[in-house]
Amino acid sequence: MRLVFAGTPVTALPSLSALLNSAHQVVAVLTRPDAHAGRGRHTSASPVARLAREAGVEVLTPARPADPGFLSRLTELRPQLCPVVAYGGLLPRSALAIPERGWVNLHFSLLPAWRGAAPVQRAILAGDDVTGATAFLIEHALDTGPILGTMTETIRPNDTAGRLLERLATGGANLLVAIVDAVANGVAVPVPQPQEGISYAPKVTVDDARVRWDHPAVAVDRQVRACTPKPGAWTTFRGERVKLDPVEPWQPVGGAVASAAPPTPTTPPGAGGLDPLPAGAIRADKATVLVGTGTAPVRLTTVQPAGRRPMPAADWARGVRIRPDEAFAFSRHP
Repeated sequence: MRLVFAGTPVTALPSLSALLNSAHQVVAVLTRPDAHAGRGRHTSASPVARLAREAGVEVLTPARPADPGFLSRLTELRPQLCPVVAYGGLLPRSALAIPERGWVNLHFSLLPAWRGAAPVQRAILAGDDVTGATAFLIEHALDTGPILGTMTETIRPNDTAGRLLERLATGGANLLVAIVDAVANGVAVPVPQPQEGISYAPKVTVDDARVRWDHPAVAVDRQVRACTPKPGAWTTFRGERVKLDPVEPWQPVGGAVASAAPPTPTTPPGAGGLDPLPAGAIRADKATVLVGTGTAPVRLTTVQPAGRRPMPAADWARGVRIRPDEAFAFSRHP
């Protein structure tokens, strides 16, 4: 079949590569316009655009998919099917009507769960055990179209959003090619989405990524992993932002570490028989940095102070010389 592929970020590359190597013909790709990136704010083409150009495939970068020039060119290309992976733009009805067999979207959740922009991050935040990818026919409404196929993927205890998305992108590429094959062979059977189990996945904002140390340790762990690598989990220390890599539940070996903040009678006990550690309070020794949460402490792994490179948490703690009464600041949320 003649295909026009729509996608923008690195996440879409496995699917585009798989389709370029399939029996189908990718006659063009649709991607977001070049964007400013880096400290120098240089203009940079999307990963999908770069791969397409390397393969000698025409690249379409309309400011809006409703632009008349784009719609005219799409009509001229005569695509039979348009596969979509993380394109990032709203497709108007006029565009949806052009390919004779429609648009097939690869979405990284098991629909109807987590419709929207951040399904992988929201699945980790919610503590889901399993997620997956769904190929479905695009309708004008958000992620509501009939399902053509799915794959499942276990969410591992140490998964960040980035690691999980990499696996879903790879497995989803195989699913997408299989679905395109099925459409070409006339054996694809669209199944309406269930009306039960609908949930939504709005974009995770920078404010969402600010660690809520008063939440339980399990929720802090999920929050940091869900926000890694983007938008990046963070907290504040001495009024400056500190970025955090994933934290670890604290399991002491061979004794406790010195306290950097005094316990209070109202705070929950720490893990492993340690003195209570208030939410946000920091306890450090030469090798370990613990932070109190709403339940048990967690161990910091890597931190990145403002304007500096990431470093081991213990090195950071030695450098800043944490005072006994200091803690990470945070806003209390319900």
